[in-house]
Amino acid sequence: MRTIEVDFEVYKALMLRRKSEEVSFNDVLRELLKLDTSTTSKAKMKVERTDKPWVCRGVKFPHGTEFRSHYNGIDYTGKVDNGALVVQGERFDSPSEAAFFITGDEVDGWYFWECKLPGKNSWKGINSLR
Repeated sequence: MRTIEVDFEVYKALMLRRKSEEVSFNDVLRELLKLDTSTTSKAKMKVERTDKPWVCRGVKFPHGTEFRSHYNGIDYTGKVDNGALVVQGERFDSPSEAAFFITGDEVDGWYFWECKLPGKNSWKGINSLR
């Protein structure tokens, strides 16, 4: 995954153009740049949708596991969907990648995120599951 830096005004404008959490920033940019949108994440998500768990460093997070974190006064959420952690419409292979997406800094995602497993009522730090 490549990253680009944008200022807050650009980030805010991109956020406003997302019609739902399934629409990624990449989808918005492809549409604005008038590029082929048949390869967008929304289209990819429709191709093969399963209840596949997300396995990261030997920890298995079932499909539907909820994630949350509080950073700079804002609550962020995510969910395990089809074998990946999805945060704001973007798919991540590691909790640290998702934390970097939020903070813009190198962060140990295992300490950044809490999760609530499907069918459970309590939240716990994901590091406690390793």
